Amino acid sequence: MTQPFVLPDFYMPYPARLNPHLEAARVHSRAWAREMGMLEGSGIWELSDLDAHDYALLCSYTHPDCDAEALSLVTDWYVWVFFFDDHFLEEFKRTQDREGGKAYLERLGAFMPMELDEGFPEPTNQVERGLADLWARTVPSMSHGWRERFSESTRNLLDESMWELVNIGEGRIANPVEYIEMRRKVGGAPWSAGIVEYAAHAELPRSVAGSRPLRVLTDAFADAVHLRNDLFSYQREVEEEGELSNGILVLETFLGCSTQEAAETVNDLLTSRLQQFENTALTEVPALCLEKGLGPQECARIAAYVKGLQDWQSGGHEWHMRSSRYMNEQAQARGSMVAGVLGTSALDIRNLFGRPAAARLRSHTHVPFARVGPSVVPGFDIPFELALSPHHAKARDLSVAWAGRMGLLDDIWDEQKALGYDLALCSAGLDPDATLEELELHAEWLTWGTYADDYYPLVYGRSRDLAGARAAHERFLLCMDEDDPEAGRAFAATAMERSLADLWARTAGPMSAQGRRGLRSSVERMLESWLWELHNQAQHRIPDPVDYIEMRRLTFGSELTVALSRIRHADTLPPEIFRTGTMTALENSATDYGMLINDVFSYQKEIEYEGEVHNLLLVVQRFFDCDYPAAVRIVDDLMRSRLRQYLHLKETGIPPLYEEFGLGADGRAALDAYLREYEDWIAGILHWHRTVRRYSEESLRGGSLPNAVPSALVSSGPGTAALRLARLVAQPAPAPAAAPVAGLSGA
Repeated sequence: MTQPFVLPDFYMPYPARLNPHLEAARVHSRAWAREMGMLEGSGIWELSDLDAHDYALLCSYTHPDCDAEALSLVTDWYVWVFFFDDHFLEEFKRTQDREGGKAYLERLGAFMPMELDEGFPEPTNQVERGLADLWARTVPSMSHGWRERFSESTRNLLDESMWELVNIGEGRIANPVEYIEMRRKVGGAPWSAGIVEYAAHAELPRSVAGSRPLRVLTDAFADAVHLRNDLFSYQREVEEEGELSNGILVLETFLGCSTQEAAETVNDLLTSRLQQFENTALTEVPALCLEKGLGPQECARIAAYVKGLQDWQSGGHEWHMRSSRYMNEQAQARGSMVAGVLGTSALDIRNLFGRPAAARLRSHTHVPFARVGPSVVPGFDIPFELALSPHHAKARDLSVAWAGRMGLLDDIWDEQKALGYDLALCSAGLDPDATLEELELHAEWLTWGTYADDYYPLVYGRSRDLAGARAAHERFLLCMDEDDPEAGRAFAATAMERSLADLWARTAGPMSAQGRRGLRSSVERMLESWLWELHNQAQHRIPDPVDYIEMRRLTFGSELTVALSRIRHADTLPPEIFRTGTMTALENSATDYGMLINDVFSYQKEIEYEGEVHNLLLVVQRFFDCDYPAAVRIVDDLMRSRLRQYLHLKETGIPPLYEEFGLGADGRAALDAYLREYEDWIAGILHWHRTVRRYSEESLRGGSLPNAVPSALVSSGPGTAALRLARLVAQPAPAPAAAPVAGLSGA
């Protein structure tokens, strides 16, 4: 069969190695698969299929250092997961049996009990039998925390097969952001990362397992694994099996380009994710270990985890080059300068001077404060009607007066700026049904976040004062006491601390303990995302596109918006409904549209006047090596595709949730109201950006942040710029006057 495209040159900086216990694993996996009923008579595989796929070779490449017993168990896990994939394809994808597929997947969760003495149901097929056997053999050596994480990733891998099945039934191809998010679950690489913890004796310390650096390591690893698989499996999946979940097909459709061009772009994204992995491992993980005070053994386990993911990456590449399951004819001979020799792709000089090197160079060589001219704003065809609160004017006056009392108008802001930003107008559109008290509080949260977004890059970014930012961060957390919401008022010593403590007391005070935990977590993640921006600024590094979009939801305050909306409906909607894939996808698609409105409007302000690197239009220019007009078209297309996804999910995904969660009239009305809040949110954000004196070139020239840190900040107390600011007062910024920042944080 003619190949649909020529495989691109891959970036693979790690050498592949082979486990010496390969043959023992092959023998064991044949016997185990036969015992589980996966071979002769299964209707899925024969022994020849298992031998041709050679999962023992995959595991020997990806886990080169584990002993024979561990390698055999790991190989059994991969035999099981690939058998599941093929079994689900034959039984449910080809037949379009959605109800049968759903029931099949629901039963599998019972075969992963947290405690083995809970027992298993009686298996009814090979997949259930294999999962029960593997779970019983694996979990005794792992902690309860690992069991929870691995069980969740296994459920994601299984359950999100329904997403593929639904898309096939509808003939629907995902947009790029949706695809990356869902592929992590469907593709199973986060599941593979859990296997790495077992095989490499690298179980992550519970205290940091959910931290950003380790989450990004796992996600970047997963994305690279999946994108590589998409390149090798396109011919089998798309041309032979009719699959729609393939990154090449997604980009062919989204960009309107040829298969070869889409394949090259997928490979560029694969390279970007590997370089994100490297950057995180080298710059964020060591700092995490120090900040959390981890001991030598915990640090060693994290280092083993990083090495284990690298081994999997290089080993998985070698296996794809050799397995009969994939399109790899002539690929091995092209794959390295020492063709056919194990692991030599890491020696290829093209890794140093080819497309990967050029992409890395573009990430660090952006010239700040370049003249870009007025932002190009495309038409926004949103189907949501704008509604504004009648309390807008009063809330504006009250919130500006509050900012003055808190001290937020004494240094980088003044009253005229606060009035010009009119953050109450944003609140009036986001929450048109709010009472005056609610609207004032909402506007003051926006005021605090926007002031902080000006403060961080000015005070900590220009000086690269990451230690000072971290100290301030820790003090902000102390302003949000969950047990006594009023306690922060006495602790607060600066304008930002006083205003945060006041907002926390007024917002969290009436909440339940669970509500306070959720709200505090959302604010904390937003604060941490601002540290991420400073980290990139210190490196002068344009973010990787996937990392940017996922972190932008936090820097923009989207997660905080989601948390506050959920609290409002806590009494009428079950919390489990918000953990469904449908609700997550709805929330992400809507908030992505809102935050990208800001990126489009604020491009000139951020790039020309502030020297920023955090704007999707700049990220797209760097990734595609294209000009600004082309980036505008790409971002506009992405926004339209995210809006279409929201509307599609609202129409097709919400009605099944009514039934699944047994929602009565009140519950259905509450869920509908929750979605309308997102629609108000989008319409309100767009109206605010179009209305305020902020984004035109005239507004940018007329308002600015200081060229040096105001003297008022130098003596503002512990945990602030007073840590390292004496030298900054007389140090002018090497740039034109920066525009004031408003709206949601990151605006």
